Amino acid sequence: METTELLKKVRKIEIKTRGLSSQIFSGEYHTAFKGRGMAFSEVREYMPGDDIRSIDWNVTARFNHPFVKVFEEERELTVMLLIDVSGSGHFGTKKQLKRDLITELCAVLSFSAIQNNDKAGVIFFSDRIESFIPPKKGKTHILRIIRELINLKPQSGKTDIGLALRYFNNMIKKKSIAFVISDFRSEGFDDALRIASRKHDTVAIRVVDRHENTLPDIGLVRFQDTESGACKWVDTSSHAVQKKFAEWNKSHNTRLENLFNRSGVDHTQIETGMDYVNPLINLFKSRERRF
Repeated sequence: METTELLKKVRKIEIKTRGLSSQIFSGEYHTAFKGRGMAFSEVREYMPGDDIRSIDWNVTARFNHPFVKVFEEERELTVMLLIDVSGSGHFGTKKQLKRDLITELCAVLSFSAIQNNDKAGVIFFSDRIESFIPPKKGKTHILRIIRELINLKPQSGKTDIGLALRYFNNMIKKKSIAFVISDFRSEGFDDALRIASRKHDTVAIRVVDRHENTLPDIGLVRFQDTESGACKWVDTSSHAVQKKFAEWNKSHNTRLENLFNRSGVDHTQIETGMDYVNPLINLFKSRERRF
């Protein structure tokens, strides 16, 4: 992509997602993802209604007037985004590709993080680690993340979520918030997800397209697997083929739901072409009620 075109695209995403983060998500994000504890900030004069347990007796004795200790939440959390950049992201039938939706979600969460004084880092993965950007603060850093995601040309089109989670578990030792953003059309990552959930605050955001779950009756069609490149002719008018396709998707969706619940992973599902504001706010509010 030409530099001028890339910068225009980055700027367009920044304007949209930074505004959403400022107006909608930053407060919800702050409440949903707690800091590490409370740290002493200052003392002030006692006011009616203050908890007497917070009285600083040394200062009170010195001034012969009650003073209380003021504490603030220790933030500076580390937010890691595990971003699926495999070939299946190039599918989409409702206004945008899954890859475009993933880019916007990545930007919204990154801006929400830095607006709350948290660090943000990224692992881009396919069936290998395509790129790792260590956690940092600042708008310039977030724009770099968006720019790299837009311009990234993965070396592989396949997916291995387990590999990405194992890499994350090894690289990030300090407890962090991990958003795994993917369509989760991958197998064999159950153990890695459970380990990540025990070590970190792990959240799964599943990006889907509604036409992935149903096979339209349009006759004999040549399909290409966007990850492997393999092509196959499919008779979409066959009831047996449609039934098998629907059953596989239902089974896969149920398995994922059960896996997230067993692993203690908060999760939500967002469709291409749909407004992602409500699903994210509902995710944050569900955490707020629980914690």
